[in-house]
Amino acid sequence: MSNGDMFQNNHDEIDFEFLGNIRGKDWRIQTNVYGNGSTNIGREERYGLWFDPADDFHQYTIVWTDSQIIFYVDNVPIREVTRTESMGGDFPSKPMTLYATIWDASDWATNGGKYRVNYKYAPYVAEFSDLVLHGCAVDPIEQHVAKCDNAPQSSEATTTIPSSGVTPAQRIKMENFRKKHMTYSYCYDKVRYKVPPSECVISSQEAERLRRFDPVTFGSGRHHHGKRHRRSRGSQTEAAASF
Repeated sequence: MSNGDMFQNNHDEIDFEFLGNIRGKDWRIQTNVYGNGSTNIGREERYGLWFDPADDFHQYTIVWTDSQIIFYVDNVPIREVTRTESMGGDFPSKPMTLYATIWDASDWATNGGKYRVNYKYAPYVAEFSDLVLHGCAVDPIEQHVAKCDNAPQSSEATTTIPSSGVTPAQRIKMENFRKKHMTYSYCYDKVRYKVPPSECVISSQEAERLRRFDPVTFGSGRHHHGKRHRRSRGSQTEAAASF
């Protein structure tokens, strides 16, 4: 979601991004949040997926209120962002539009640019189905709420997603997901942030798992020099586009 067409210099975004993958390897998905054009503070998280999103349709959900943002995959919450006073305008608060885009993110999306888009597989196609929107329509000129469409209690797409936030049972599922699949969180990136941003809720278990996964990024924040084993180059990247 974005409002870059209306607020070019201070736009908001809430993103699901499917990062390019190497054929035969697991897919990765990234979530990101920023407001008022605050791209200098990246709030990215990345996760491996337990399925191939190109094989079949899956449900991806964003619940966005004035106090929190929750991302879901197949009704499992994977990330929760709670608004803090110190975030100020960094929390998305202006009306947004839903977009779907495909673009070349080879410089960063695939192992820091190690693998490039292979255009012999073009054109690239993304298919979507069963789009459901619940919220308040806003007049694009007057910028006031025209009408609201609240999610009905019987809606198939929202029956397991309570409007009050993540339930205790869902929180257990979210913790299990993050334990198994999260590979990056800006909250633990000591290279980028000496002090985590205010909205970060630090988990010692998550910190330790990520530190073991990438000691440089999530450990001391210092680069270590020394001999490393040379890894063989993987197969050619099929696509490195972000959606």
